[in-house]
Amino acid sequence: MQDFLRHYLTEHGYWVLFVWTFMEGEAGLILAGFLAYQGYFTVPGVIATSFAGAFCGDQFYFYLGRIKGKFLLSHSHSLVRKLRKGLRLIERYGNLVAFTSRYTYGFRIVLPIILGMTPFPGGRFLLLNLASAASWAIIFTFAGYLFGRFAAIFVGADVKRYEHYLLMVLAGIIFFVWSWHLIHAWRRRTPARMRLKRMRHARELRAGRT
Repeated sequence: MQDFLRHYLTEHGYWVLFVWTFMEGEAGLILAGFLAYQGYFTVPGVIATSFAGAFCGDQFYFYLGRIKGKFLLSHSHSLVRKLRKGLRLIERYGNLVAFTSRYTYGFRIVLPIILGMTPFPGGRFLLLNLASAASWAIIFTFAGYLFGRFAAIFVGADVKRYEHYLLMVLAGIIFFVWSWHLIHAWRRRTPARMRLKRMRHARELRAGRT
């Protein structure tokens, strides 16, 4: 198992990490940080790869919004639904939104797209994106790496022996946090769904009377 994992990660690990961080985020990077502690990656390699993926991803989404914003609005109900909230955040916080968009659950991809649709300067976004991607890559790489260090305190120096169990525990923690965010977001949207349901019911009643 360990030989297969080492061979696969040696052959494909870094480009898979680049694609993962280009599209999404923390879960894969935390796992990569743990695998760096185990010796499958190097810490500088994980940081550099995840930085490149995060930076290129947000630059892509920013210019996607700048070039194809109107097209996306006409074809993405999710983007339309989040546009108003995203614009309020940008109007209120500006540069901070550009810096923290990578950390924002549910708006990680949407905020750069919305920023691209506004007059926000491309040069300023590039500089903020450089700083954001660098801090994000360092923080979450070391989160996974430190998980490995703390695990070694409890299981002893022979962490390799318990490697698959630790991977399962780490994956379980990530899944729990992701599920909590999903449930929390669903609960926050419940009042809006109920209002929409009542509005539809009222329209149906009015239509039935006529």
